[in-house]
Amino acid sequence: MKRSIVIGAIVAATALAGSATIYGPELLAGYRFMNAVDQHDAEYQANGGAWPQLQDTCALCHGARGQPRDAQYAALAGQSASYIESQLHAFAEGRRYSAQMSPLAANLTDEQIKHLANYFAEQKPGVTQVTMKDDSLQQHGQRTVAANGCAACHGEKLSGGPLAPRLAGLGQLYLTDQLTAFKHGQRKDPTQAMNALAGSLSDEDIKAMAHYLANLTPSAISGGQ
Repeated sequence: MKRSIVIGAIVAATALAGSATIYGPELLAGYRFMNAVDQHDAEYQANGGAWPQLQDTCALCHGARGQPRDAQYAALAGQSASYIESQLHAFAEGRRYSAQMSPLAANLTDEQIKHLANYFAEQKPGVTQVTMKDDSLQQHGQRTVAANGCAACHGEKLSGGPLAPRLAGLGQLYLTDQLTAFKHGQRKDPTQAMNALAGSLSDEDIKAMAHYLANLTPSAISGGQ
């Protein structure tokens, strides 16, 4: 009887050891995955609240936390809250037109606009698009940015000011499109400063500026304001 119990215990221990060898790595990987999910969920809730949040609807175009990976879309992460708020109101009121953004913004309440502006202002900015640097184009763009005093409105290192957006790290295609729109009056600056500046730029100037700015690493605005 005792021998049977001992043999049974040995068989059970051997089976457990074999199972650990076979299934142990999978169990460990599963544990690590669930732990990572829990950690991500905790960080998400600390950053913006329980899922889903209003800002999640923006991620398809503007990327997670407002940092896109598609160069044709605006980066919202790290832009000043006042700038984001003013642009959403401009879309909603028809002062700035976009087939996608205009109807979306028109459906937002003032409270929702303020929430989105504050949320994205607090996110860490990054570089949207890593481009192949062209030294000649880079130098041309740097000279043109300096000659036009862009930092006066767009802040130190072109990372944004209270009313002017950050330019550093935005997608090259987005920058080219916006400068071209200002040049031809398709987008209007209430002060007319951007229209006047862009109107003086050649297509090559715009291409060079967009290339230079896209390759700048942005820094966060203190307080996001």
